[in-house]
Amino acid sequence: MLLEVIATTLSEAIDIERFGGDRIELVTGVSDGGLTPSIALVDKVSNSVNIPVYVMLRPHSKSFVYDQNDKEVILNDLKAIKNTKAKGIVFGALNEDGSIDEELLKEVIKNKGHLNLVFHRAIDRSKDVIESTKLLLNYDIERILTSGGYDTAIEGYKVINEMVELTKEKITILAGAGLKPSNIKEFVSKTNVTEVHMGSGVKYDGSNMNDISEKLIIETKSLIKK
Repeated sequence: MLLEVIATTLSEAIDIERFGGDRIELVTGVSDGGLTPSIALVDKVSNSVNIPVYVMLRPHSKSFVYDQNDKEVILNDLKAIKNTKAKGIVFGALNEDGSIDEELLKEVIKNKGHLNLVFHRAIDRSKDVIESTKLLLNYDIERILTSGGYDTAIEGYKVINEMVELTKEKITILAGAGLKPSNIKEFVSKTNVTEVHMGSGVKYDGSNMNDISEKLIIETKSLIKK
């Protein structure tokens, strides 16, 4: 069982590795759902930790629908990320009708080089999460980050379980949103996920409101250990 933790700074990334996190999702703008961090931060983090670093590739928080100008920014950011030691990117895009933007997805895949691709929670805003999952099986995608189409993964556990069954041996389902030590053990048993994604769930231990908590990471790891 793998634990991925969100980092927004170099210090957080170092702490995540030091406290036992297995992978980092590097972002800025957490309150906006995560945006592309600076390339300087990507370069520094990916050179400072040994665990995999996956970088959010999202130019703005207005929606997951991107115009031509957005697409140029996405591809330019991708080119820069590709020149760092990052392991992968976290990306997703939709059309106005809520379907997956396959044209842009193909362009990103064509230009990502060695980087692995996680299709992020844009899928939770798609018009049909299961049909979107089936479509993504046709592409070079390593995993899907999802809450099952709900605001939290706890609410979407039935859909997440269906996604796990649908994608096994092809794409890994990475469950995130609303997970914390108090609910994660039951969630994992209900969904059969092998990877979980946490941000605020490992940040507050009663004393340090905004810091990565060693206590919560250790507790989470003990609860999801298989």
